[in-house]
Amino acid sequence: TQSLAGRTAILTLLPLSISELLISGFNSDSFEEYCYKGFLPRVYDQNIRPKTVHSNYYQTYVERDVRQLINLKNLSLFEKFLKLIAGRVGQIFDASSIANEVGVDSKTISHWISILEASFILFKLPAYFENFGKRVIKSPKYYFMDVGLLTFMLGIEKKEQISRDPLIGSIFENLVVLECFKERYNQGKLANLYYFRDSNGNEVDLVFQNGRELVAIEIKSAATYSKSQLKGLKKFSEISNKCTKSYLVYNGDEVNLSDNTSLINFRNVFKIFKSTSLIS
Repeated sequence: TQSLAGRTAILTLLPLSISELLISGFNSDSFEEYCYKGFLPRVYDQNIRPKTVHSNYYQTYVERDVRQLINLKNLSLFEKFLKLIAGRVGQIFDASSIANEVGVDSKTISHWISILEASFILFKLPAYFENFGKRVIKSPKYYFMDVGLLTFMLGIEKKEQISRDPLIGSIFENLVVLECFKERYNQGKLANLYYFRDSNGNEVDLVFQNGRELVAIEIKSAATYSKSQLKGLKKFSEISNKCTKSYLVYNGDEVNLSDNTSLINFRNVFKIFKSTSLIS
């Protein structure tokens, strides 16, 4: 037999993306609807209630399959852990802090995280720290692979609750970060996506490494724009001489503020990566 080396392509297939739903005819101006429904195909092609899909998914996959993978004896501890992860979505990962709250050691937490990551329940957003030295935070962040599962884990039972939820910003951030990963993977490419934060509190939600250039992306759930929302983008551009373009992804209208700074609606994040695609 002949080797297929050099003649194969490996694609990472995640849940449906917003751009795929737009092509199929599903369109919503409400990010709350996307966050409540999530992007598992059964919600759309079989028109099943999101809560039913996510409840079944949790019970059959998380409670049964993951439990077997990690030989879990105390399910209540794992459920507490998963709810803590949901409540801290998008925060800098601290295994010791979570371990103290759950009542297990930090090695167990790190093992559980690795299982959820390998099982496509969670995905990791690493820190960007190239050439910035010791003053940069290097711990990763974690997000849910389906934002509908996240809202289910947070106890949200209808989309109207999302706009009143204290974690609305984190939920929206999970939605946008996930869409960015989907676009890169759907192009057959490595994500090359990171976040940036230094010891002075300067932070950018996403940094896209496009060859030798960097694209900075800030994420806000608001439908209106203010200059203060660009503070992190501006500071990152000052710190890094590789940053050539900045975006504020939010729930409002699209505007080009300058040659290198734009406002973009969350449904159109695919435009950020369109010029880098090798797939027509």
